[in-house]
Amino acid sequence: MASPSHASVGLEAVFAPWLRRWRLSPDGEPFSTRGSHLMPVRHDGAPAMLKMALDAEEQNGARLMHWWEGEGAAQVFAHDGNVLLMERAVGTGSLFDMALDGRDDEASRILCATVARLHAPRVKPPPELLPLEQWFTALRPAAAIHGGILSRCLRTAEDLLASPRDQVPLHADIHHCNVLDFGPRGWLAIDPKWVIGERGFDYANILCNPDLPIVTQPARLRQQVDVVSAAAELERRRLLQWVLAYAGLSAAWFMEDDDPLAESDLLVARYAATLLDEA
Repeated sequence: MASPSHASVGLEAVFAPWLRRWRLSPDGEPFSTRGSHLMPVRHDGAPAMLKMALDAEEQNGARLMHWWEGEGAAQVFAHDGNVLLMERAVGTGSLFDMALDGRDDEASRILCATVARLHAPRVKPPPELLPLEQWFTALRPAAAIHGGILSRCLRTAEDLLASPRDQVPLHADIHHCNVLDFGPRGWLAIDPKWVIGERGFDYANILCNPDLPIVTQPARLRQQVDVVSAAAELERRRLLQWVLAYAGLSAAWFMEDDDPLAESDLLVARYAATLLDEA
């Protein structure tokens, strides 16, 4: 059996106080992502995930997860500052694999149904969230430097943000790997941002996610715009405008990091612009 890495041993020490406090037992090696440390655990015998946020964005996203109370998102069992204890996905389904295996329509409908649950009205007011227009800050300098399709993305974003509809707390990062199979509990979201704005924004990333290879196929965008607009009960043109705006924003973020994934978003933006011109 392989011995634990130095990194995992260090993380075990970081999580030790929380294991004691919430009476958890380890159920796998801890690991890290760009914004969090995570450790699979057992909570009252059930599979759970202990998550420690490393930045304000992740920490605020945890507050939104807590507010959803397990409706459309993973259930939060405990939350204190930057540490979150939530249920762990145990199902074997994968929306990513489904989309690549000829079941793209089905995956998109599942994503739309999950988003609709997240957007459903709640009695309790949400935590303080960042207005969506602030989320688009990075697009303006990118458009000024690069012009072209990014300039159109910016104009479209400004038009949308100037006339918002259906304001809701947004997940703001819905894609095929952020909605997981929780077995008997169905498909639930994880890892939200902390944004409030027009609900249509949350459906754009279903059509843009650069980690999904098929997003750069023009026919895929044409098909999935129809699927998503019907499932989400969104005006097709408005959805395409959000796709154009979001793809430009995502490309701008990738450009800041010199990440080649920006090209995927730029392609999607051009396809969305073409579909808008045809409408």
